[in-house]
Amino acid sequence: MSELRNDFLYSKEHEWVQTVGEDTVRIGITEFAQHQLGDIVFVELPDLEAGVKAEDSIGTIESVKTVSDLFSPVSGTIVAVNEALQDSPELVNSSPYEEGWMIEIRVDGDVAAALSTLLKADAYLKHTEE
Repeated sequence: MSELRNDFLYSKEHEWVQTVGEDTVRIGITEFAQHQLGDIVFVELPDLEAGVKAEDSIGTIESVKTVSDLFSPVSGTIVAVNEALQDSPELVNSSPYEEGWMIEIRVDGDVAAALSTLLKADAYLKHTEE
């Protein structure tokens, strides 16, 4: 069974979301997703200050099995990218919730409303079992 964090929220596309500031969230892919992808060999992330829309593809994750899109769970502006993934994309496999985080977004508008569409850990677990 994949590890889930009860203090995180999750998208149906297998991204996790952690609130890291009043209007800022950190995003990565779940342990379930990285396990499904296999060994990650490359991560393409958006540019700093890029505007993103919820549910849009904002990057790619390449593994030995496939290439998968990274989707933005919220609308906002990219304020940080995990530069360590350029040289060490395998961090997504070894530490998906800590060292393998991908981006931080300053959320547009009402943060609570933006996050209200995401799943809590128990609902995400049910989603992965379907």
